[in-house]
Amino acid sequence: MAYDSKFKRDDIDELFDGVLTLKDREDCYRFFEDICTINEIHAIAQRLQVAKLLSQKKTYSEIEEITKASTATISRINKCLVYGADGYQRVLERLANQKNKK
Repeated sequence: MAYDSKFKRDDIDELFDGVLTLKDREDCYRFFEDICTINEIHAIAQRLQVAKLLSQKKTYSEIEEITKASTATISRINKCLVYGADGYQRVLERLANQKNKK
């Protein structure tokens, strides 16, 4: 792993290794329904949507209206996009590439 996370631990490695074994959307639904609360899943999905809209240069008020996320959440995600580990950007680019191949 070239990226040196400040959160790196053996148990987190095992969690991520488990996520990497998921083969399809059904696997994801089954695993995440077991490991997260519905509110946690909604919050994670909302954060990804906020990141997507920020990358599309939407305004905070537009994003707040579309996602119902607070401006504090939007600001925190924007900070991640600007100063973070590029995790959102990598996923958003891969999702866009998948969409373009269809």
